[in-house]
Amino acid sequence: MDRHDGLVHAADNHDFITVQGARENNLKDVSVEIPKRRLTVFTGVSGSGKSSLVFGTIAAESRRLIDETYSTFVQGFMPNLPRPDVDALSGLTTAILVDQERIGANPRSTLGTVTDANAMLRSLFSRLGQPYIGGPTAFSFNIPTTKVGGVSVTESGKKNVIKQQVYLGGMCPQCEGRGTVSDLDLSAIVDESKSLEEGAILVPGYTADGWMVAAFKAVVPSDVPVGKLTDEQKQDLLYAEPRKVKVEKINMTYEGLIPKIRKSMFSKDPDSLQPHIKAFVERAAVFGECATCEGTRLNESARTSKIKGLDIGEVCRMQVTDLAAWVRTIDDPGVAPLVAALLHLLDALTEIGLGYLSLDRPSGTLSGGEAQRTKMVRHLGSALTDVTYVFDEPTIGLHPHDIERMNAVLTELRDKGNTVLVVEHKPETIAIADHVVDMGPAAGTSGGEVVFEGTYADLQAADTATGRALAYRASLKEQVRERTGVIEVRGASSHNLQDVDVDLPTGVLTVVTGVAGSGKSSLIHGSVAGREGVVVVDQSAIKGSRRSNPATYTGLLEPIRKAFAKACGVKPALFSANSEGACPTCNGAGVIITELGFMDTVSTPCEDCGGKRFQAAVLELRWGGLNIAEVLDLPVTEALAFFSEGETKTPAAAAILARLEDVGLGYLRLGQPLNTLSGGERQRVKLAMNMKGDGGVFVLDEPTTGLHLKDVDNLLGLLDRLVDSGKTVIVIEHHQAVMAHADWIVDLGPGAGHDGGRIVFEGTPAALIADRSTLTGQHLADYVDA
Repeated sequence: MDRHDGLVHAADNHDFITVQGARENNLKDVSVEIPKRRLTVFTGVSGSGKSSLVFGTIAAESRRLIDETYSTFVQGFMPNLPRPDVDALSGLTTAILVDQERIGANPRSTLGTVTDANAMLRSLFSRLGQPYIGGPTAFSFNIPTTKVGGVSVTESGKKNVIKQQVYLGGMCPQCEGRGTVSDLDLSAIVDESKSLEEGAILVPGYTADGWMVAAFKAVVPSDVPVGKLTDEQKQDLLYAEPRKVKVEKINMTYEGLIPKIRKSMFSKDPDSLQPHIKAFVERAAVFGECATCEGTRLNESARTSKIKGLDIGEVCRMQVTDLAAWVRTIDDPGVAPLVAALLHLLDALTEIGLGYLSLDRPSGTLSGGEAQRTKMVRHLGSALTDVTYVFDEPTIGLHPHDIERMNAVLTELRDKGNTVLVVEHKPETIAIADHVVDMGPAAGTSGGEVVFEGTYADLQAADTATGRALAYRASLKEQVRERTGVIEVRGASSHNLQDVDVDLPTGVLTVVTGVAGSGKSSLIHGSVAGREGVVVVDQSAIKGSRRSNPATYTGLLEPIRKAFAKACGVKPALFSANSEGACPTCNGAGVIITELGFMDTVSTPCEDCGGKRFQAAVLELRWGGLNIAEVLDLPVTEALAFFSEGETKTPAAAAILARLEDVGLGYLRLGQPLNTLSGGERQRVKLAMNMKGDGGVFVLDEPTTGLHLKDVDNLLGLLDRLVDSGKTVIVIEHHQAVMAHADWIVDLGPGAGHDGGRIVFEGTPAALIADRSTLTGQHLADYVDA
């Protein structure tokens, strides 16, 4: 440390990130000092303002200030970030966000391409592969082999004639580097035993006596079963090129059924289709492994060049742990730096708990937790220090056994001299914090304050929701429910499952658990999800624009609009910001988007409606003392009270609101944009939507995601109510409190990847603890103090 005349150097005085007067979302003038080069955990009940403080204020301002250092031209291509609502921020360092956003599901994107492991392997094979077939591009499944001919002219005017120049790529020509080919299942589109008049075409909207089928009847015999048509007639019905025909004296363009539905249904995003058409598309579209490249995505040339008897396709299919062992056998001084870099990456993936994945795993199939850990790998070997790493619940999707490894990674990042900020609920991770900031005291408008700052030891003694919850120990149920039957799974072998046979009991709460990568999702999503009466509630994104909110998504707005219209004697459409009631200036968006050419796009609240989205005349219409904008600004709990009694009693609205409160979303505002919800909140909105469903079996994928320990109790109460109402509930979960509450546990393992995929225990939680032979049993025994 530099000292001058016995004084500490002035540059060493900046040891805190200081936030003064933060008011983003529900924050109430929050002021905190966060120590630099330390691990700080932010905790508190769901909706208490953790993310608003960490992501919405600290990380957002750091990112905005960095973006401002680029030229205005470059800024024009970057997302526009408004200044957070805060009085002052000081001591900020460069923030690197490692969030739960899924990695883009581009069909060409794999774990290998996302982490640059493929780029290193391509270089390795181009140097050592026998026989030699070309440079690194010859092993890339994203680059086709092309022949080029023509004339190029240099600046001096000299002409170069290029004759059939071959540029080598590794892309399989059949599947174009995707590894799978799509086909249509004809039996789901046409019933060959029927004629057109009897309804042979099974496509939604193509009714036998309808206009869509009329053109086909004019071209092929309509009273002959499709299976008995001549080959020429069948070809005409299914694959004919577009041509003009006369149907009942009207000129029409006739086209075969298959190309017609390919354009109208199969070329569109499935999520944008109506539910019945989406169901048909999923039934009729068959994705199979490409027979030419056997799913490796590579052409024959790339598969002939080998190192130690393996081609690059086989190497990418290996589990990361096995691949690392194989790379260690390569002893060639010419590629030593490359091998060292590749090994560092593979070891980092193993260290962070992703050793069970393979490099050819499509990135779109990684879970939120796996995606976040993949992004973390990039930073583990980084030479950068004195940056702020911001993590959003890094323990999501992790078994208690894997959380220990994650904690090691977080402390390693801190020990390199970085500031690590973590939003987290798991006690195991809160325990390793140097500093804890507890937000609360409750959610939504009742939160937004710092209720505790200090060490973990002090938090345990603090009288806050988190402090009290840390002392909580789950206890096993005295009596478990009796099963009413079983769901049989036989010979499950998708992904790493090793021919698994299991009976999942019905009429009870079953928890499927095991370390990350042991095969839980493969078992349930692969063998249970598609069955009749099974409702799957996962954390995938809810489709919707920035105009969508919980009120529109759950159908709640419909009864509210009708009740408002009836009370005020006007049309229901006036009470929709997407219809006649919209503010004409901003078209019901609430903000005005101004494009400034090469400068930032600016988003400002609409001056006419003040961001309320409705016309002034609509806002004057009141019912129960509130106008429609004020009703949409209510949290679920207050809205439930509003619609449950008195003149504003609306049973249809109250029923939906009661379900939202049941799933722990009482703090959510009815008009909050859907794209601001976390993965756990999205799952709980879907659960609320499906609770009235006809499904007899509910499958929940880690429903405790994003839930504070205190809220887990509410979730358990909800699961109990579902089971007691006669439903079967199957939960994929790592949370020990949920395991302790189960009637039946199925534990997969013993490890991850090819070391897992087997049932290592099935029985009651008490038997699992008594057995203690599995990792889950040991952690659960510690948790319940058994």
